[in-house]
Amino acid sequence: MAKKQKQAAGTPAIVALSAAGVAFTSHAYEHDPAHPSYGEEAAQAMGVSPDRVFKTLIADVDGVLTVAVVPVSGQLDLKALAAAVGGKRAAMADPALAERTTGYVLGGISPLGQRRRLRTVLDASASAHATICVSAGRRGLEVELSPADLTTLTEAVLAPVARP
Repeated sequence: MAKKQKQAAGTPAIVALSAAGVAFTSHAYEHDPAHPSYGEEAAQAMGVSPDRVFKTLIADVDGVLTVAVVPVSGQLDLKALAAAVGGKRAAMADPALAERTTGYVLGGISPLGQRRRLRTVLDASASAHATICVSAGRRGLEVELSPADLTTLTEAVLAPVARP
């Protein structure tokens, strides 16, 4: 993995990684607006297993916005997410609210550098990989970093919140 990258400077996620001194690699690719899945598109474009590319989803758990980071090869288990943060009910957040709160657009929401830090849950499967890829803050741009660094920077809880 390369040391800090200066390319794609400007996204809050890249700025946060650089400021923290975390090793990461950025991966840019041509985004196709017609592709049905942002995450699957990223995995295909980078030639990376969908198990190593993680999508960032925003859910409402008992009235509190919560970030769930799960592999694109799976789906978010809302009950498991609620349990992971000690909640009772979880539902996907309103997309416009997710964009306003994070400062990112759908398909480009990163767990890093959000406008307002939200509690975060990283699917436990991430720990099986030396590195994982997450959105760098815009469609067509991913960052690859260690799950441990992502956990530290986001103060995430590791929990099994994805299902096949």
